[in-house]
Amino acid sequence: MHFTSDQRFDGTSEQQLDAVRERGFLLADIPGFLWTPDSASESTPVPLILLGQPGGLGLAKMYPRLVARARSAAAQGFASATIEFPGSGTRPASPDAQQAGADLRRAVAAGEPVPDDVIDRLILPLVDKAVPELQATLDALLALPEIGGPVAYSGGVIAVGIRLAVVEPRIVAAGLFAGSYVPRSIMEEARQVTIPLHVLLQWDDEGNDRQMALNLFDAFGSKEKTLQANMGGHTGVPAYAGEDASRFFARHLK
Repeated sequence: MHFTSDQRFDGTSEQQLDAVRERGFLLADIPGFLWTPDSASESTPVPLILLGQPGGLGLAKMYPRLVARARSAAAQGFASATIEFPGSGTRPASPDAQQAGADLRRAVAAGEPVPDDVIDRLILPLVDKAVPELQATLDALLALPEIGGPVAYSGGVIAVGIRLAVVEPRIVAAGLFAGSYVPRSIMEEARQVTIPLHVLLQWDDEGNDRQMALNLFDAFGSKEKTLQANMGGHTGVPAYAGEDASRFFARHLK
């Protein structure tokens, strides 16, 4: 891991946010960001939240929302980090994924069911690439003296979070957003997930299959799992939903 930038955001008493250090980094050729609270040091290492992202948007477009999530985590005493997902932002796009995305949009616009093979072509290659990269990122971050674990995962493409929860024992809890399609094979993997889960569902999400999301929640093998369903579309997540997620992470990372 090679750090490429280093800056500090001052705290704000109005929002009860502490000062946060932001460092850009490269892991091989993958860009990312690490945010740490002032309390993080070699003598007092802090827990870590890996931040996921929606597919295709990239760090530049997601940056304001990522910083807001990172500052909220830092206020609780947690570090947070993210990387550019495969095919997003500055990383090369996959022609196969682009075609699958076009096929999905065509089916949704026509009011037709999205074929399983379209979901597989769009999601499975992303999961297969992103999860090992997140694990490598975790290796590098936990080697830093100010990061001590435990580790949680938050947001992003839900299929990525599911696979990561299954294969990565260092992840102790996950906050997932039911806002993307899930291949049938990943639905089966969900039965192997046993860590605590906080799942957010926007009830009127125009780009999400609500019944699929409910079936997925039912499939999770976790003994502690919460489904928070709110009225509204994909981008209409209420502010208090983030506060509820913060309390979930506080329970399992402190």
